[in-house]
Amino acid sequence: MRPKALYVETVIRTDLDTLWRHTQDPVLHRRWDLRFAEIAPIDGLDGHFRYVSRFLGVTVAGVGVSAASRDWPDGSRTSVLRFASADPLSLISSGAGFWRYTPVSGGVRFVTGFDYGTRWGRFGRLADRLFRPVFGWMTAWSFDRLRLWLETGIPPEDQPLTAPSAARCGRTRPRDQATAGASS
Repeated sequence: MRPKALYVETVIRTDLDTLWRHTQDPVLHRRWDLRFAEIAPIDGLDGHFRYVSRFLGVTVAGVGVSAASRDWPDGSRTSVLRFASADPLSLISSGAGFWRYTPVSGGVRFVTGFDYGTRWGRFGRLADRLFRPVFGWMTAWSFDRLRLWLETGIPPEDQPLTAPSAARCGRTRPRDQATAGASS
């Protein structure tokens, strides 16, 4: 059975352009996202970047590309991403996902959905049964860290580790969106 793609959502009391800048600029993104120790653009390749992740004492590197972005008639915006790692220590071999920014009353609904393939055969699939929920938690915790930064002005580096909470983010894709997303 294939594991479920990861999904996280939150509402952030900010405007779409500010949220877009804090998620698309690698320097700002690295500051709030627990999953990445480093994110840096690749010179001469627009939208391409290198990343470094550290997890349980293991450091892995990979590359990504902002594959596309689109402004929708309803005022929302979507960014599509692909990523991969040739690092033999990386459980994740490659993957893809999206960020969706939808203006709502009082802020922006910020959503991600992503999935990835693993390496190491059967062992990798088994390891992913433990890793995937932790990776989802890390994503949600990071979204809340970003929310706190934009709503309170307290930079991520100055927030106590207990301030952000993954529990404040939705982690189950609503049925009506899953159906609507499949048809669009």
